[in-house]
Amino acid sequence: MNEINTNLLDETVGRLLAKGKGILAADESNGTADKRLASIEVEGGEENRKKYRDLFLCMPDLEKYVSGVIMYDETFWQKACDGDQFSKHLDDKGVVPGIKVDLGAQDFPGFPGETLTVGLDDLEERARNYFKNGARFSKWRAVIKIDESKGLPTKESIEANADALGRYARIAQEAGLVPIVEPEVLLTGNHSIETAEKITTYVVEQVFAKMIEYRAYVPGVILKTSMIINGNANANEASALKVANATVRMLQTSVPKNVGGVVFLSGGQTAVEATAHLDAIVEKGELPFEIAFSYARALQQTALQIWLGKDENTEIARAEFKKRLELNQLADVGDYDIKMEYLN
Repeated sequence: MNEINTNLLDETVGRLLAKGKGILAADESNGTADKRLASIEVEGGEENRKKYRDLFLCMPDLEKYVSGVIMYDETFWQKACDGDQFSKHLDDKGVVPGIKVDLGAQDFPGFPGETLTVGLDDLEERARNYFKNGARFSKWRAVIKIDESKGLPTKESIEANADALGRYARIAQEAGLVPIVEPEVLLTGNHSIETAEKITTYVVEQVFAKMIEYRAYVPGVILKTSMIINGNANANEASALKVANATVRMLQTSVPKNVGGVVFLSGGQTAVEATAHLDAIVEKGELPFEIAFSYARALQQTALQIWLGKDENTEIARAEFKKRLELNQLADVGDYDIKMEYLN
């Protein structure tokens, strides 16, 4: 078993969990990025995907709001607006370069409607290559779907994905990368907030049990988790306070106190919901570890709709992106007010 450089992991965790900053999730697959472009009637393809990345990653003063950026493999090797590889471009700005290392969720044989995330076979080699080329953290996402009418999720799919996340965490740490472990419990469905809390608690408990079993260094791990919210087809929408109470309970129950930190995914929430819920969670102030945001669409979508692939719209699109970052920066310290959404 290879040694883990705990000092390096601690240093990286400290940079990523800097108070008042978040981790930008810019790791959509090529297919998903093309869908984002199609939504604004822009043709997909590598050149336009790079322009899409430039819009956000080359924004002046990005480092004031963002501690790290998770990239997809294509982006990691591309050259940014200044001619440097994106990983060097970010590092030069003081933003930690990160990389998505899983190879996607595939159908889980024998368990209809459920998936198992793959990519462990050559992960050690890939992780070391990413580290050599500037990455200092990584991400692996598992997908857990709630469908009570079909008995989902099953214990077997949860445990299989937790096992993969545990193995990934150890491999990443041996390569020098801080692992972000992301067991996403999907928002889709008509389930209650109580069901979401019960299932997410069990999922996160299983993930940490497996990481400890595989001897991952827990202070060098960042959990990326869903907030506890009722399904999007459930008419009984929970208040921000109820979401905060349920989310904090889940974390207190399932997450070791010595974890490096916790970041939240937006998971289909609107931009305003994701910010308001983060603020409510922070205001409770009952967690022993740092928390932050790690959003994709909740930060980028409104800016994307302004940009429309046109260079002349870049400045105003970035202004909208900056606004979302500023509001989440305020939420990260509990100083957000929804009235701020309507101020220029």
